[in-house]
Amino acid sequence: MAINPATALQAYMNAARVGAGAGGDATGGTGGTSFSSLVAEALGDGVAQTRAGEQAIADAAQGRGELVDVVTAIAEAEATLETIVTVRDRVISAYQEVMKMPI
Repeated sequence: MAINPATALQAYMNAARVGAGAGGDATGGTGGTSFSSLVAEALGDGVAQTRAGEQAIADAAQGRGELVDVVTAIAEAEATLETIVTVRDRVISAYQEVMKMPI
């Protein structure tokens, strides 16, 4: 199948125009949440989970908390951290794959 260079150029120009119209919004200009705000929210949740675990440990050390609460809070914080690390690794991997693409 032969590709007409003029058609390919027109498609590229349309894609560039759509990308420029998005204004940096990762949703393609549909008015949704941007990727950066999703990442910031996920990191904020991770920090909140970690602080909850630390608070449960402090409460248990002062005799105000139960060991079960400490273990649960630490497990939740650990799961959140593992999720954040996995997402980070996949984003880095995707970035590296994009950088390998020929221009």
